Amino acid sequence: MTHPLLDLPPLTAARFAAIEDRVARLLDTRQDVLITQGEALLPLEGAIRAAAGPGTVALNVITGPYGQTFGDWLRDSGATVHDLAVPFDSAVTADQVRAAFAEHPEIDFVSLVHAEAATGNTNPVAEIGEAVREQGALFYLDAVASVGAEPVLPDAWGVDLCVIGAQKAMGGPAGVSAISVSERAWERMAANPDAPRRSYLSLLDWKERWIDGGRKALPHAPAQLEMLALDACVERIEADGLDTVMARHRDLARATRAGALALGGGLQPYVREERDAAPVATTLRVPAGTVASELVARALESDPGLPLAAGGGALAKEMIRVNHYGPDATPQVVRRALTALGAALAGEGLTVDPEAAAAAVDEFLL
Repeated sequence: MTHPLLDLPPLTAARFAAIEDRVARLLDTRQDVLITQGEALLPLEGAIRAAAGPGTVALNVITGPYGQTFGDWLRDSGATVHDLAVPFDSAVTADQVRAAFAEHPEIDFVSLVHAEAATGNTNPVAEIGEAVREQGALFYLDAVASVGAEPVLPDAWGVDLCVIGAQKAMGGPAGVSAISVSERAWERMAANPDAPRRSYLSLLDWKERWIDGGRKALPHAPAQLEMLALDACVERIEADGLDTVMARHRDLARATRAGALALGGGLQPYVREERDAAPVATTLRVPAGTVASELVARALESDPGLPLAAGGGALAKEMIRVNHYGPDATPQVVRRALTALGAALAGEGLTVDPEAAAAAVDEFLL
């Protein structure tokens, strides 16, 4: 039996390196870019455990659940952690970061999520990066949700460790991810006696066996299908143009926000200010007396393929997330999602106006 996904020739080191170079161009970076053989949690955790240890004093910015996870990893690595938490319906500011530095001038590591798909907010990384450079701290950024939906520029922003994944706005696979690493981040890792070695989490192992060897021989067999899918999705972005792909996500986010307000029924944007709303997904606050998870379940009964989800944990009662990224970054998906939500709200006895919602969406997209 033959199949297009089976019996493929092995992925060569040259092809692997070429895909890394393609990702580096996507990020407009001259830093080392390493494609890691697993979902983005692999380099996210690996980078923290490599670069942070008992002597590290970290500022961990929390604007959603992933920021909370990073704080846990930092503490588990022995770092002293100062959390800067802001409400999940807003974004952190560079002034808040500078205030934290003034209160704790010993901070030498900053962890931040660019866009929190789970809460629908995005943080002003360019301005925050300027503050981090003034402090001289190492800057770690989770750009998994933002890449492809908004600019991600490690070099221009002074990001030392920038992790991306392809499964959201890039429209690619979840089984591989990538990290760009600055020279001083490599130096910090090499000086850390607790950095993982001979481990799946080890970035240093890959550096020594792959990058330092001139990328001539792969340390182990790569995830071939995922690598080919990653190459294909970056090729598609290049063909469309990165600016075009980002504009598509931005326009859909604005259209979803406007359409939800026009729909009525008590839906409101969860992220209060539009400037703080992530282009990758729009979160909505449900009206009092309704439960977000129940509304989503009712909406999915009529259209199971919709990219709708209730918030996680305690947010399951109050938040709905409309994911408009990758293959779902289309006007048709946004219109269908709002139509289904309108029907679910009407089922609760609330007054909605689907025609007004559609007109509001079209105003942004036509």
